[in-house]
Amino acid sequence: MSRVTLAQWQMLAAVVEHGGFARAAEAVHKSPSTLNHAVHKLEEQLGVRVLEPVGRQVRLTEAGEMLLRRARQLIESAEALEDVAGRLSEGLEAEVVLAVDQIFPADALAQALSRFSADYPYVRVQLHETVLNGGVEMLYDGRADLVVSGIAAQGFLGEPLVTVRFHAVAHPDHPLHGLSRPLDLRDLARHRQLVVRDSGQRQSMDSGWLKAEQRWTVSHLETSLDMLERGLGFAWIPETRLREALAAGRLKPLPLMAGGVREYPVQLIHRDRDRAGPATHAMADALKLAVVETCNERQPFESVE
Repeated sequence: MSRVTLAQWQMLAAVVEHGGFARAAEAVHKSPSTLNHAVHKLEEQLGVRVLEPVGRQVRLTEAGEMLLRRARQLIESAEALEDVAGRLSEGLEAEVVLAVDQIFPADALAQALSRFSADYPYVRVQLHETVLNGGVEMLYDGRADLVVSGIAAQGFLGEPLVTVRFHAVAHPDHPLHGLSRPLDLRDLARHRQLVVRDSGQRQSMDSGWLKAEQRWTVSHLETSLDMLERGLGFAWIPETRLREALAAGRLKPLPLMAGGVREYPVQLIHRDRDRAGPATHAMADALKLAVVETCNERQPFESVE
């Protein structure tokens, strides 16, 4: 059990910051004698001299500097703990569980989380990257506070967040590009399609699958992109994930006669908007603002050559 109290360290810090007992006493609203007693008691308990007189002021000894440097970490931690406790007493959640479909723009998600972290540094965030029904199932099970999904959730009202456009693409050297003509469904059906697996457990979808003769199913969009760039198939990929690969010539849009571009409206869904705490509402606001700031500033996809 520590013999020195946090209050003693705080009083020592005040004396050092204000250059003496009298000024520190005014700042912390205690008498000089109270501060003097606390510091001398601290020195007695530790068996170390922490202050030495310099004229009419005092300064830290070498040992005192080292001890106070470490004690400041305790003081800051205690202040942070009190801040968290105060926020919790006001109804602030200790944690926000967020389920986001992988098609949601990565830049917008990163910006939203950065803004949320700056405003609520002590609230934990659990981020689940889902596909199709995965986020909706978390909503039904009560395992997510907020869900960003392109799938409608029965019994819940979502609000439009962003419309994500998908483009059919393949490596420039893929046989489909070698046909050098507009493509139809019969052309695609003869080649391997890359599909991202539905992360839902009770109900899964083969969204976008064209009944191709070959199909590879992966768990993440980034895996699909990697395989596409290796010439292992074709797929529909969100345009926000394609810009770099297209600009570098690693992927090329397929010249489909129809269906080369698909649009998926993405919604923001609260598990319970009325019961949601301030942190959950702040996360929702951060997501909406991030979409406005990042997605609306992008150049049209067609301008990327």
